[in-house]
Amino acid sequence: MSKAIIFKFGGASVKDAQSVKNLASILLNRLQNPFLIVVSAMGKSTNLLEEILKAKFSLVDYSSNIAILKEQHLQICRELFAPDHLIFAKIENTFLQLERELAIKVADISYDEYYDQIVCYGELLSTKIVQEYLCSQQIFCIWQDAREIISTDNRHRAAQVNWEKTALNCRKQLLPSLSKFPIITQGFIGRADNGKSTTLGREGSDFTAAILANCLDARSVTIWKDVPGVLNADPKLFPDTVLFPKLAYREAAEMTYYGASVIHPKTIKPLANKNIPLMVKSFINPDEKGTLITDCEPQQTVPTFVQKGDQILVTFRVKDFTFVNEARIHQIYAVLESLKIRVNLMQTSAISISLCLDKEFLKVEKLMQALKTHFEIRYNEDLKLLTVLHPQQEVISRMEEGKEILLEQKTRNTFQIVFREVSTAGA
Repeated sequence: MSKAIIFKFGGASVKDAQSVKNLASILLNRLQNPFLIVVSAMGKSTNLLEEILKAKFSLVDYSSNIAILKEQHLQICRELFAPDHLIFAKIENTFLQLERELAIKVADISYDEYYDQIVCYGELLSTKIVQEYLCSQQIFCIWQDAREIISTDNRHRAAQVNWEKTALNCRKQLLPSLSKFPIITQGFIGRADNGKSTTLGREGSDFTAAILANCLDARSVTIWKDVPGVLNADPKLFPDTVLFPKLAYREAAEMTYYGASVIHPKTIKPLANKNIPLMVKSFINPDEKGTLITDCEPQQTVPTFVQKGDQILVTFRVKDFTFVNEARIHQIYAVLESLKIRVNLMQTSAISISLCLDKEFLKVEKLMQALKTHFEIRYNEDLKLLTVLHPQQEVISRMEEGKEILLEQKTRNTFQIVFREVSTAGA
């Protein structure tokens, strides 16, 4: 049996009925045997499910959000299928399951565990719709629950993969079916040994494709995006972006580490370990070459810009004016580890430690609550983190303009600032 080819389609590529039709046309011209398709939740479904969760934990009514989410999926189905198609019953049944999950009392379960049980429904819904549509177009494929394949620990919202069990599941469950039909499965989700659903981290569908590729010794992975490939900046934020036709694994890994959203940060390592090429291509213009990420020498010197929003800068100042030392840093990092909070940037002074963090529901509040007896804590919200790789001085000067900079770091290869935009109103 030849090695599998894996395609991964993100939420933007299945956001509406026309997008699903476009996905089918991409597959129709590129299907080979064996073939595995990983699909994310449709459009902004995950965001809406997160809003439902926040409302649930805040004791606010969320029924209107459930109705909106359901109608969005049903409308896509109305545009793709005849009124009597069985997909409508599948959608109704899936929402009944979701509502049963939401009936659980919040006091009986942690937020992170509840999150994983609820948010996984976005992927389950999208893949059921896509699989049924592909079959209706004579692209016959098998629907596979990724939770039966991706085995993880119970570290909810950031589950660690059990590679041995996952590889065994791939050999026993995926390989026999792949020899007969393409398989469609979900990104982002897995299952712990206790039977609970888990997630691999926000935007983790890319990682799912890489996990499966590694375990199947795949021929290649292609991630389909709404951009022409890997660019040196987000075109929504920066003008005159440059496309990288080719990147080394190391270069791509560095970009994702600092927050480049085109690829999930954990995607590169499983592919590099098996020397599996990764292609990033446009589902809008699928015949364009895109970007090839492979085992080659790093060669890019073009400045690369990575900007993250919804940042919080938290400063912990010691109360007794003792100096910040390894013990103090360990004290803070122990709480960060227990809460599964990733630090995007850290800076220390003689008596304080400043951390730039993603704004995550409940987590930052718990961090400050856990450490308030040991430190004076101050924080700033609604900030952005800009990272420039291979910076040039004229670029740095330009990036500093019009910004209130709260924290800055610079090395030979990296420039980073935490900032807020300066209002020009009335100027």
